[in-house]
Amino acid sequence: MATQATLKNNFITATNSRAGEIERITRDILKHPESGYKEVRTSQIVDEWFRANGLAVKNGIAKTGLVGVLDTGVPGPHVAVIGELDSLVVPDHKHADAKTGAAHACGHHAQIGAMLTVANGLIKDDVKHALVGKISFMAVPAEEYIELEFRELLRESGEIEFFGGKQEFIRLGLFDDVDIAMLTHTGADSFGTFGIHGSSNGMIGKTIQYIGKASHAGGSPHLGVNALNSALLGLSGIHAQRDTFRDSDTVRVHPIITKGGASVNSVPSDVHLETYVRASNIPAILSTAEKIDRALRAGALATGAQVRIITNPGYLPTKYDRSLTEIYRHNAASLVGDDNVIPRNHGTGCSDIGDVSHIIPTIQPTVNAATGEGHGVDYVVTNYELAVLKSGKAMGMTIIDLLADHGRLGTRVATSFNAPMTINSYLARMRAFRSDITYET
Repeated sequence: MATQATLKNNFITATNSRAGEIERITRDILKHPESGYKEVRTSQIVDEWFRANGLAVKNGIAKTGLVGVLDTGVPGPHVAVIGELDSLVVPDHKHADAKTGAAHACGHHAQIGAMLTVANGLIKDDVKHALVGKISFMAVPAEEYIELEFRELLRESGEIEFFGGKQEFIRLGLFDDVDIAMLTHTGADSFGTFGIHGSSNGMIGKTIQYIGKASHAGGSPHLGVNALNSALLGLSGIHAQRDTFRDSDTVRVHPIITKGGASVNSVPSDVHLETYVRASNIPAILSTAEKIDRALRAGALATGAQVRIITNPGYLPTKYDRSLTEIYRHNAASLVGDDNVIPRNHGTGCSDIGDVSHIIPTIQPTVNAATGEGHGVDYVVTNYELAVLKSGKAMGMTIIDLLADHGRLGTRVATSFNAPMTINSYLARMRAFRSDITYET
């Protein structure tokens, strides 16, 4: 039986041999960004690579998601390696799609490349035959919680239930027998490093419609009910709540107007908003959401409009597994040095990896291989060797630690995890976030 050091060397040799190919795929995805539940081309590229490399493939999951499975044929832990298919919409980004404004301003294309790097190294016979269990390579859609009205239409038509791709994978049973999950996200802090530990906020999403009464804006404004004024008053009410948010809860509320009226010559009668309510814990999310709804209702009450508030489950706060992180840290350090594996603090962004982290041991380290501000026009992955090749190597070597030696370490990580939620209780919690209420005045 080969030692784990030998297995890792074999794995690294395999990943090095096809690094150029996988970087080309990654850069191709960068040039053709697609936002959530629209990742048709990206999904096809991953599907073709999975099949060409002998993985068992299931596609069409949550519209555009897919899974490639490597089964060793020996019972043992089941590890999921995740890559996110979607992009943001940042029209002014240098790599934005000219028609849709979609852009990989968060580096998800590099996640796909890192996932393929892991798969490429583990499928080799001199690695695979020394492992137990299964590895599922999950290409998931719709991590970015955007285009809420579009996703609400998908929900209403029965195509999805949840707005996030990993949530849909959980609902559809893809995580039912998974024991451990990991993915690596790009970042721009302390360039050249890997970031570990940390945590992040959770959130819910709201779409709001103010319903007023149209009238001639110049000739008879007194006969109308101005829904835009209602919305502005509601937004002012939200701002008036900000000094009631506790610093320790890291609350973030950031509404936008997505429709402000139909014509400048008509009193606005149909105005739409979107907002998140983010916080570091579920009680703070719920209490803040109550304040936001009061403020939105106050705007309608002031002008005599109606307001419809649709609340959809967002993402849970992350809870990264410390024992799994330590295994990963050792492998990352072997690639970049101990001093270049750094601890992260709490982040006020959100991801549906938080949902996964409530049901199985999960990590999402950061590979700091980009420059610019995340989600900004200047966010660009500049070091593909780090973002794709070394990122994939760190995850792959961690999987070797977990699944070699009869899977003893993987079994220990999985069985020592005290899950905050079962899958059933998770689904019940998420469904309880949803509401759709129209308030009359």
